[in-house]
Amino acid sequence: MKQGNALSLISRIREKANRFIVKELESQGVEGIVPSHGDILVILFQGEKYSMKELADKIHRTKPTVTVLIEKLVDYGFVAKEKSCTDSRVTYIKLTKKGIELKPIFDNISKKLNALLYGGFTDEETEIFEKLLHKVNSRMDI
Repeated sequence: MKQGNALSLISRIREKANRFIVKELESQGVEGIVPSHGDILVILFQGEKYSMKELADKIHRTKPTVTVLIEKLVDYGFVAKEKSCTDSRVTYIKLTKKGIELKPIFDNISKKLNALLYGGFTDEETEIFEKLLHKVNSRMDI
């Protein structure tokens, strides 16, 4: 097997995973959500509300990038903005009822995606695969 092709393979896998996610969302009648919104929604599924800075830190994106993503989610009615009572510079983001209704859809898509990703792997192979990915990921922190 040719070596030195890992980054290209990872990129293709990511593209295919993103296409799968969009296709699954559309099949569930969910419009306006793209994979880059997923990181934000997954964080919001775990808590009450988060500031823009907290979200940016948690998903490892810049605040301006998160602001653009949030605006789209607001436009589609999945999240709402709320100004802080104590600091007018802080804006909190929280899920709307429509946003909360996405959780079971996301859980189902995640389950299907994991089945594709890990399908046929033994527990040992899964563990090795993830250890190697973590190792590569940590090396890329430059």
